[in-house]
Amino acid sequence: MTAEVTEQPDVRPAAVEVHDVHKWYGTQRVLGGVELTVRPGEVTVVIGPSGSGKSTLLRVINHLEKPEIGHVSLNGEPIGVRRHGGRLKELSERAILAQRSQIGFVFQNFNLFPHLTVLDNVAAAPVATGRLSKPEARELARTLLGRVGLADRTAAFPRQLSGGQQQRVAIARALALRPGVILFDEPTSALDPELVGEVLAVIEDLATSGTTLLIVTHEIGFAREVADRVVFMDAGRIVEQGPPAQVLDHPAHERTRDFLSKVL
Repeated sequence: MTAEVTEQPDVRPAAVEVHDVHKWYGTQRVLGGVELTVRPGEVTVVIGPSGSGKSTLLRVINHLEKPEIGHVSLNGEPIGVRRHGGRLKELSERAILAQRSQIGFVFQNFNLFPHLTVLDNVAAAPVATGRLSKPEARELARTLLGRVGLADRTAAFPRQLSGGQQQRVAIARALALRPGVILFDEPTSALDPELVGEVLAVIEDLATSGTTLLIVTHEIGFAREVADRVVFMDAGRIVEQGPPAQVLDHPAHERTRDFLSKVL
């Protein structure tokens, strides 16, 4: 007789939790009460029209922007603040930087150091944070550059690379600190169309490896292929979320249907 196997629930804290986050720029509200949970190993893709707050949400998660109301937690611990007597108190910049090193961030425009080689761009953060010696960091960088298909470009400078190659270096750099989650802010928006595929292939490889990813993108087909969950945002709020087949093929909200009718 075969014993019945009962699947155990995942009791680990969420990789990322966004708690009732509000953000204004002057009088303009860009986030209005966002609630979002990303489970460990989950690939969450955020879609929506320009100006809907998607990129701001990523910057708040990484504490590059401070919310006026609400907070973000990473693995159960608040980012940028600490609990003190039932209230949240702002951390020092040094403590925030230490927390931020647990979150990889891949920007739209690569943000590589132009005066450093590809190898040293990837090795810089582990050395700066004291996690690895320079020889150890350079060895890790070689491994990661091989993973993104750039093992033969370690000595090149960013200006000598295509946009797609620069973005792959940026992904390797994000991986170098072994973050718990990686945020991608429209990683293909600055690329020529023929270079988009090479970057999406690297992200898809990460998605299948169990890395926790939160991706803002306009690539709806890519979202359909790699996402565990699709989140649709509009006007600073999450309108709906769910599996790709639900949100992209059978959206429940009229605003989602209207958006998808224009981009599909």
